[in-house]
Amino acid sequence: MSERTLRGKTAIVGMATAGIGEAHGFSAMELLGKAAVAAVADAGLRMQDIDAVFAATSSHAFPTMSVVEYLGLRPTFFDGTNVGGSSFEMHLLQATLALEAGLCDAALVCYGSNQRTAGGRLVSMSEPQWHETPYRPRHPITAYALATSRHMAMYGTTREQLADVALAARDWANLNPDAFARGPLSKDEILSARMISDPLTKADCCLVTDGAAACVLVRADRARDLPGKPVYFLGAAGANYHRSIVAMPDLTATAAAESGPRAMQMAGVRQSDIDLVMLYDAFTINTLLFLEDLGFCPKGEGGRFVEDGRIAPGGELAVNTNGGGLSCVHPGMYGLFLIAEAVAQVRGDAGERQIDDCNLALCHGNGGTLSSQVTAILGSEAAL
Repeated sequence: MSERTLRGKTAIVGMATAGIGEAHGFSAMELLGKAAVAAVADAGLRMQDIDAVFAATSSHAFPTMSVVEYLGLRPTFFDGTNVGGSSFEMHLLQATLALEAGLCDAALVCYGSNQRTAGGRLVSMSEPQWHETPYRPRHPITAYALATSRHMAMYGTTREQLADVALAARDWANLNPDAFARGPLSKDEILSARMISDPLTKADCCLVTDGAAACVLVRADRARDLPGKPVYFLGAAGANYHRSIVAMPDLTATAAAESGPRAMQMAGVRQSDIDLVMLYDAFTINTLLFLEDLGFCPKGEGGRFVEDGRIAPGGELAVNTNGGGLSCVHPGMYGLFLIAEAVAQVRGDAGERQIDDCNLALCHGNGGTLSSQVTAILGSEAAL
């Protein structure tokens, strides 16, 4: 099967989030269930119409089994691929393959976490790496601080430029009533924030929140008969070179440099065609690395690219319009929330933060310590 034959074959017809911020008294599965029920209703379907489940969580060893049991489903296809926060961009590709192959008719992609109210700390969810443990890293922050330091040394990137990323995220969050962190934020406050892992301060690190999200995909011919505005799958690709940060071939170059071009080739688009860029900003350095590796600016120019509000509201490139993981939501795994914002923008449902003529959205997920990279392109009927 040629990869281009997947373009436009499926569409997201239902999307929902739940419990963003603090959801006291709810388990991770209960939050996931709330989002799933709302997404299925948004699609104009019944829960019994769902015959495929794609899930990855940070608290369930067998996520699809747990989801199926909790929601009372009997799927004909299921997949619990877990490659960290990028899992859900990969699930869009896997769901499209399953739908196109006729293995299912309605696919649910879902995630839920009560990380904030259950624990409230930013800690690694995965097993220690034996060759790192003797040095007592504070993962995931230590790994991203290492990449940040290297980028600074090689390209002259400054903490002020990293602060521009956090400022832009907060400016977008202030337009989003669902964002957890809202209110004024100055560059001086970011630069003077408590140092967590040099050179990353608390303001350079993502939030720790609760939250759940879910979406429903069907084949494109069926999507047009359902009540909601469909958001079409146009392309996706993943790439992965390492697991541990110490095995990363180049701390300043991620596998997004491979996943991005392949996803855009499948979608038949270029960087200049993209209206919205949703990047997994677990730390401020992520935004710079992914803007570079996805081809929106040359390698090493990410810091200069984001200066002067270029990615903030009113800037040249709309990036992380929900406020991102830095100011909107980050419940352990953030990848499905990238998709949720892309769907809202393409549908024209983003309220005060809505950007003009949003027909093409790029979602880029990141898993592990800059390890798994998955890029997905979504679009409107006009883009299709």
